[in-house]
Amino acid sequence: QVQLVESGGGLVQAGGALRLSCAGSGRTFSTYAMGWFRQAPGKEREFVAAISWSGSSTSYADSVKARFAISRDNAKNTVFLQMNSLKPEDTAVYYCAAGSSYRVFRSTVDYWGKGTLVTVSS
Repeated sequence: QVQLVESGGGLVQAGGALRLSCAGSGRTFSTYAMGWFRQAPGKEREFVAAISWSGSSTSYADSVKARFAISRDNAKNTVFLQMNSLKPEDTAVYYCAAGSSYRVFRSTVDYWGKGTLVTVSS
């Protein structure tokens, strides 16, 4: 069992930056692929980024590539999402997720956090 708690959301102006954190519980945290999804008002939840259990592989949605960076610290059971050059269309609730497979992570999430709201003003 893995419990995930996100933090770091808030209000930021367009062009600004935020760093989201996700603290995981459980001794098996380091064995999971981790990632972030987001859900904007009136839209479906969408994939943002993923990182393999070792941190050696990462993947991103095209809409955030080159602006966002995912990383993890297994010693601290934490995964991060650095978001730069934020746009109003990045406004959403951001969810941390853990899955047993990095290769098919987008469709095989095992655990979800409750989300943290990011609002980007124009």
